[in-house]
Parts: sequence; C-alpha cells; structure tokens
Amino acid sequence: MVTFFTGGVRSGKSMWAEQYAADLGGPVLYLATAEARDDEMRERIARHQARRPSTWTTREEPLAVASVLGEQPAGTVVLLDCLSLLVTNLLLAYEADPEPMVEKEIHALLATVWARKLRLIVVSNEVGMGIVPTYPLGRSYRDLLGWANQRIAGAAAETYLVVCGIVVDVGKLEAGWARKLRQGG
Repeated sequence: MVTFFTGGVRSGKSMWAEQYAADLGGPVLYLATAEARDDEMRERIARHQARRPSTWTTREEPLAVASVLGEQPAGTVVLLDCLSLLVTNLLLAYEADPEPMVEKEIHALLATVWARKLRLIVVSNEVGMGIVPTYPLGRSYRDLLGWANQRIAGAAAETYLVVCGIVVDVGKLEAGWARKLRQGG
C-alpha cells in the first residue's frame, strides 16, 4: 500500500509523513535520498534525523531506491523522503537522457512495493504550481517530477496535500468531485 504526501517546500509534509508512519506502530525504515553536499543540506538532514524516533532504521540511497525496497521483508513500513530528491539525483546522474532512468526507477519502485507487500509512505514536493523555469534543466526537472508525482499519486491508496502545515486529504476531495460529476452536478 502506498500513501503519498506532497506540498510546497517547508510546508510540513515530512513532519506529517513521519507522524503517519509513527501512528502505524512497529519498526519503520526511513529511506533518505538527500546527499549532504554542503553545510545547509547537512543542517537540514540533521534536523530531520533529530525528529525521528531512535527505534527507526535509516538507510541513505540517492539513486537506487527500488533495490533497497527489494531487500525488505513483507509488511515493512518504509518512509521515502523524498521523491523530489530522488528525481533530482537521477536527473543529475543521467543529465543527457534522464527520462528513461526516472521512469525505470519509479516503475521498479512501485512493482517492488506490490510484490513485497510493503507499506510505503512517499514524500514529494509539488512543483507544478509555480512559475515555469527559465532554463532547460529546471523545466526538465519540473516535468520529470510532475510525471513521477502523478505515478505515485495514481498508485496511492491515500494522497495528502500539505499546505502551510495543514493536511488536506486530496483523495476525499477527488472522490467527492467525481461523485458530483456522476450525479450531473
């Protein structure tokens, strides 16, 4: 089962995803995609680490998330934080032609979750509500992450949008909208 948390930068989505994982009870594998390449990122990573329960296991994997998922026993709760950085890492690693690698990783990630019967919670930035980047790499990133977010949300049993620290159950909104359309409203 997949649960998806998305929203803007610093909206509180990681905090809500962490609380969601904690509420499930039992052990959690925190799958981190960030790389500490500068002091600011090291500080961000340290803040995230300090918030997590000491009983959680952390695994850092910037590129091959599906392979880590494939090592987990059935029923494992995995918190992937975050899809945005996974797409960034793949884009930078395969800058000449990143789309096939991003598609391959997302498909493998979902296939592994279902095959291994994992409980995956995914955190990702919503980048489609902002301005169009003026440079090609930025547009490529926005498009690839938008595609990846759509695939994860489409596979998710629950999808939450976090805005200003407030969680909105997007799945319920979508269901209500679709119901209203079917009723001719």
